[in-house]
Amino acid sequence: MYPNKDYYRNSGGFQRRNSNKVSINGQIRALEMRVIDQHGKNLGVLQKEEALKLAEEAGLDLIEVSSSATPPICKIADYGKHAYEVSKKKKEVKAKQVSSETKNIQISVEISDNDILIKAKRAAEWLKEGHRVKIDLQMRGRTKYLDEAFLRSRMDRILAIIPCEYKLAEPVKKIGNKFMTVLEKVR
Repeated sequence: MYPNKDYYRNSGGFQRRNSNKVSINGQIRALEMRVIDQHGKNLGVLQKEEALKLAEEAGLDLIEVSSSATPPICKIADYGKHAYEVSKKKKEVKAKQVSSETKNIQISVEISDNDILIKAKRAAEWLKEGHRVKIDLQMRGRTKYLDEAFLRSRMDRILAIIPCEYKLAEPVKKIGNKFMTVLEKVR
């Protein structure tokens, strides 16, 4: 394995960089940085020593907020409080994320009415939970050569039975040996 920017070399070989680690005070490597004070006021571009002196006078830490910017952005703040706020923001973002996956239902041309009802109910449950539902009409053996209008009517049969509102995210189309469509919940 060849190392990239996520790895660094030490005496024992390559080690993965900790990208979540924040540089504070003497750990900051940049010689010039854009500094923001504890009140959120931009102090401009300062030398490292001058910024450290301002942070020490305020009794706070100099925290590198963005190392990728040119020049890097540093903030004068209490490190413990800053770390707490960052973790709190990450938790809020994670809580607001809605996980949605695409669920898959496979049917065949010979499927019985009861099986279609069961699969339609399952699709409705998934749609109510906010998931996308992909429906595949499998064609095996001789069914590959049936009339396309007949096969589309089989796909429309299950779409008509689904007991909740939905919209077609992708229209019914033939891909290889199956007809496929994707459904989404109407918002």
